[in-house]
Amino acid sequence: MYVNGEYAPEETAKISIFDRGFIFGDGVYEVVPVITGKLVDRDYFLERLDRSLSELSITWPCSQREYLDIMQELIIRNELKEGFVYSQVTRGIADRDFAFPIDTAPSLVAFTSEMSLLNNPLAETGIAVSTSEDIRWKRRDIKSLNLLAQCLAKQDAHSKGANEGWMVEDGFVTEGVSSSAYIIKDGKIITRPLSNLILPGIRRRTLIEISEREGIEMEQRLFTIEEALQADEAFISSATTIALPVVSIDGEKIADGKPGEIVGKLRKLYIERMLEEAKDAE
Repeated sequence: MYVNGEYAPEETAKISIFDRGFIFGDGVYEVVPVITGKLVDRDYFLERLDRSLSELSITWPCSQREYLDIMQELIIRNELKEGFVYSQVTRGIADRDFAFPIDTAPSLVAFTSEMSLLNNPLAETGIAVSTSEDIRWKRRDIKSLNLLAQCLAKQDAHSKGANEGWMVEDGFVTEGVSSSAYIIKDGKIITRPLSNLILPGIRRRTLIEISEREGIEMEQRLFTIEEALQADEAFISSATTIALPVVSIDGEKIADGKPGEIVGKLRKLYIERMLEEAKDAE
């Protein structure tokens, strides 16, 4: 692990109990995929992290180049070939007070995790999704540490035997608990437009670029669960899932209950893009 300038085993790594990330959830985080020992989606991750920090008036703990160097060093030290690097920046260590402290240095923590990203068996079977009310705050565009509502929603999904949850607000799907949500009808991909109510997913952004390049029509608008159940395909995307087909919602099948052709194509193209980026980084 990396904690504020030091690399240490996870058993001995420590952070102050007065860190505002621990006390208030006052910070942001990112999850960056690692393919063949290289970070991918680097530029988009840095851009989103920069925006999240700016929205919360938290300064960078180091330069962006140094940030990447720390992550790459963790990959080397942990001999990580495939998985992800988790990192978070908090406002730092200070006496407990709601107002922002003055001249407090931000904290940076990062660690790696091994995971099979390219050969996920769920890409072949598809996943089940359950629905829950979206009870989160109104600045979901910031990738903040405040994830208790998502934890509740994810646990609700797991208790129902689902792989992921889709959160619903005012009758419309906002996004997945830890993913972006999409449906496909008559060859057109439909996903909610960006706003302060959803996270600007990096995989979402890249999938839109791939769809435009491949001539796959995409419409950014609200959609309901009822509409999703009438769709031809549905899927999610995130750092650890890339793109996975959704085959049922609340126990009801979507189409024939099997992964669709367009989702499979998008996943294949995204993986090719990741492999190319990893190769270029060597």
